[in-house]
Amino acid sequence: MTKKLASPLLVAFAFFNIYIIWGSTYLAVAYGLKSFPPFILVGLRYLSAGLLMLAWCKIKREKFPEKKLVIRHAISGTLMLVGGTGMIAWAEQYISSGQAAILVATEPLIFLILDRANWSRYFSNKYIISGLLIGFTGIFLFLKLGVAVANPSPMATVASVVVLFSAVLWVLGSLMIKDNKGNSTSTMNASIQLLAAGVASAIIAFAKSEQVGFAFADVSWQAWGGLVFLIVFGSLLAYLSFVWLISIKPPAIISTHTYVNPVVAVFLGWLLINEQVNSAQLICLFVILIGIMLVNVPGYLRRNRGLAE
Repeated sequence: MTKKLASPLLVAFAFFNIYIIWGSTYLAVAYGLKSFPPFILVGLRYLSAGLLMLAWCKIKREKFPEKKLVIRHAISGTLMLVGGTGMIAWAEQYISSGQAAILVATEPLIFLILDRANWSRYFSNKYIISGLLIGFTGIFLFLKLGVAVANPSPMATVASVVVLFSAVLWVLGSLMIKDNKGNSTSTMNASIQLLAAGVASAIIAFAKSEQVGFAFADVSWQAWGGLVFLIVFGSLLAYLSFVWLISIKPPAIISTHTYVNPVVAVFLGWLLINEQVNSAQLICLFVILIGIMLVNVPGYLRRNRGLAE
């Protein structure tokens, strides 16, 4: 679909999905953890979403990528979804969903650090350098004030570091497929990533003995609701909206979801499950978002120059 044919209402709906739905998934994980162990939760989420997405692709007669790309997508999906979201689910046992979302918001900063191929372009730009310095200052302050003061438990600090490491794994996984998507559709590629992540999550769950003492009969309706939300809205609707928007909108515009997701997560956690939010956390979030905004300034400037030409 081209930009001219894209319905403004449909575009607005897609942005709502990547702004609000993705921001809500942190709360959905918190609800899911009321009954599900973390890796059983994410394993069920990814296996279900992956099977549904693969079935859709087969109905449309879409072809699989070649073998080497199947392996690449499987590894990438495991890094992004198990190393990323799976570790976040584990961490939310010890920190709030809002705190996890704030830390995950640092992914654009981590991407610049790990995308070595473009270092010469990144680190010759004053906006990017300033954004990185400000953003990582916000992370440091959040760990010292937003987490350590609000929750002095040692496990809260460990969980916060785990979330930051999960962001690193997400970026590494995304870099693996950045320029190696092949001729298959984004939906087909995503189904492979989801299924691989589901299998890997199941292996980790059994290795951790999460199945011991767990019974589906004991799962609360809130936890089932959280899981269904993650499958239908988080892994299907929001992701497909993201894939579609990439095809019709500039990346700099789509990346604005990075500013909105943590705000949504913090607000919903406070409103619906009474997660505590202090002024230090909000200030640190503001500092991190300023850093993210600055590293995106070059993209906005390039887009504006392109529109003017």
